[in-house]
Amino acid sequence: MTLQARSQSAIFSFVLLFATLPACVAQNAPPKKKTPPKPPPTQQELFQYVRSALILLSPDDGINDNVEVTFNPATSVLTVTQPSGHCDEFLNALDAQNAVWDQFDPSDAQQTREKLVRFTLVSLAGKPARICYDKTNEVDTSVPRNRVRLLFSFSKAEQWPLFQEKFSKALKQLIALSGAPPVADIFSGDPKLKDKEKKP
Repeated sequence: MTLQARSQSAIFSFVLLFATLPACVAQNAPPKKKTPPKPPPTQQELFQYVRSALILLSPDDGINDNVEVTFNPATSVLTVTQPSGHCDEFLNALDAQNAVWDQFDPSDAQQTREKLVRFTLVSLAGKPARICYDKTNEVDTSVPRNRVRLLFSFSKAEQWPLFQEKFSKALKQLIALSGAPPVADIFSGDPKLKDKEKKP
């Protein structure tokens, strides 16, 4: 082999080695670490979402307004204050499996009011869902104790994408973290009979 041929062969070998080097490096590179899963929301984070939704989407008719919302994690009591008084909602006594969304028109013969969206849950058998009090802090016996009913402005709720789905999920998670016993979905084995939350 002539000197020129040897030189060309050496150059070709060098070029071939250089070209294959990135592929070898890529194959031997350590695998990228997987992003750790996002931790589930805390009880405080869930309450903050629920509170924000109730206040930001509150009706403004002077009767059904959500004036303030507080939560006591020690007792699992969600307190919703309205113009006429307040209700203590016992989250650890609620059936989170069965819940209903519906629309309600609170207008009467004297005044027309904006349409509302209501989210209703019932208590577990033998337990009260809530106790309501008037402005003087006396128990209001006219309010049923076997259900919780949360009110929102229909027009405001329409402006929040997937509001009903997000609020349902957040409140149900908060109920679970508050110590409510799990309730079996008796229709989970039959997709034709499986209940879905009713929506307006």
